[in-house]
Amino acid sequence: MDDFEFSGHYIDDDFKELPLRAFRTRDQDQATNAEDVLFDMFKNEETGLISVGEFLAALRITGLRKNDPRLQEFTDNLKKEHIKNSDRTKAISHETQKLDREQFRRIINPNIVLISRAFRHQFIIPDWSGFTKHIEDFYWKCKTNTEGKVASYIPQLARMNPEYWGVSVCTIDGQRFSIGDTSIPFTLQSCSKPLTYAIALDRLGPEVVHQYVGQEPSGRNFNELVLDYGKKPHNPMINAGAILICSLLKTLIKPEMGLAEKFDFTMNCFKRLAGGENLGFNNAVFLSEREAADRNYALGFYMREHKCYPEKTNLQEVMDFYFQCCAMEANCETMAVMAATLANGGICPVTEEKVLKPDSVRDVLSLMHSCGMYDYSGQFAFKVGIPAKSGVSGSLLVVIPNVMGICTWSPPLDPLGNSCRGVQFCEELVHEFNFHRYDNLKHATNKRDPRRHKYETKGLSIVNLLFSAASGDVTAMRRHRLSGMDMTLSDYDGRTALHLAASEGHLDCVEFLIEHCGVPHDPKDRWGKRPVDEAETFGHMQVVEYLNNYALVHKTELENKQDECIDDDNESCRKPPETAVQP
Repeated sequence: MDDFEFSGHYIDDDFKELPLRAFRTRDQDQATNAEDVLFDMFKNEETGLISVGEFLAALRITGLRKNDPRLQEFTDNLKKEHIKNSDRTKAISHETQKLDREQFRRIINPNIVLISRAFRHQFIIPDWSGFTKHIEDFYWKCKTNTEGKVASYIPQLARMNPEYWGVSVCTIDGQRFSIGDTSIPFTLQSCSKPLTYAIALDRLGPEVVHQYVGQEPSGRNFNELVLDYGKKPHNPMINAGAILICSLLKTLIKPEMGLAEKFDFTMNCFKRLAGGENLGFNNAVFLSEREAADRNYALGFYMREHKCYPEKTNLQEVMDFYFQCCAMEANCETMAVMAATLANGGICPVTEEKVLKPDSVRDVLSLMHSCGMYDYSGQFAFKVGIPAKSGVSGSLLVVIPNVMGICTWSPPLDPLGNSCRGVQFCEELVHEFNFHRYDNLKHATNKRDPRRHKYETKGLSIVNLLFSAASGDVTAMRRHRLSGMDMTLSDYDGRTALHLAASEGHLDCVEFLIEHCGVPHDPKDRWGKRPVDEAETFGHMQVVEYLNNYALVHKTELENKQDECIDDDNESCRKPPETAVQP
């Protein structure tokens, strides 16, 4: 890796245990590593220091938050540096301090791979700010939707404010975005069903689980007293199936545990899915659910009559456990991470812990796709085409496999029990983006694909680079270089970024291109004009002087090198013998 040169290609993501190497300039002793490139991108030109606050703000634009667990070492190092230098710098907090190059390199080094990936736009959604603008548009469009009624079968749900409306997004790379009432807790209700099913699959395997519960849509109401032809609940996403899944968790997984221990075990599993984020329990909702559960008790006894449960099942304990799972409490932020863990094959994006097996997640998403939206499941699968699960608290857990998880929350429900705003948001999402499972990623020209880079073609890359040079935007040019762009690219007329920067008199851009990017100082366009000619034409004498001086130094270096090569004993100057071409 010591001879690695960054030649216009992205560094492979699979090298995390190897040191992240420098971009090598024309003169190899001026090699600059990724920490230096980032420092140069954000440093203040006058003071030569980098503002931590500005750097964290730029990091947030890529989708990473400062409290991301994967950036813990970076944050700890910032705090230690602040404590060490607080008397001298007078910075109020670790986020207001300013760092020199060596401090920055030392602090950022433990997390340089993740941070450099963020600024190279190598996450699943490269243009995160552009994508989130669409999410904001969908949010405000859906906020005007006043249809539906808040669930009222228990008083605790009926008291929810119908104006509450929140959306949180978490990608498989841990990019986060939230808008609206995303920190207000709500009970999981039926959104707990895919989670308990996932735990059962992971611990017991699909063969055991599906001895007791089916995999088909019921075609009936979610709480109807009906079993399939094998005398099993139709699927784990309806009430009968979820109760039976809870009996498997209670009876077959660590049967030595009591009800309290099994509750703690399940909540711990949920927390791991959520990356350790906020998760609680609403006892008032639990007690009300249990008091207003005539239909659920009827389902429980009906299944016991048909011997649906495993042996030694205590029905009362199973029913309490089911109500407890429904009464667990989270917010949009937490649920979005859970959904992202499902989207990421069971690996939590923010902690990188493998919580579930990929096969278990596949089965969960399959049934969410076909059975997750109560009696609207078929139409939702047809119109929206992504796995989702709704709950009567107004929550909607949405999974876009291999891309992201989304949670929406709005208490007003349609007649089928789904959040009116949540369903509309999903329809807006797949109308704009090709997230429907059967959208063609190549030929669906009427939809956007946020997974593609904004400037993916060479032609657009050239336009973007030349525009940055012409406008004197050194920061943008640093980003182009960091992302691996070939800084010598030219347009149809052979004009390079150096031509444009010279013709507009942007001396800082000219210096950056030559000294840091190592571009040739005298390329000719189709009319034979060099950058120095452009600068002379438009009267930018500082640029002319700089280019002429550089050309003179460059010529002297070449002459000195040629003088060294006159000596026949200098092995490095000898040309290798030409190899004869075989006929």
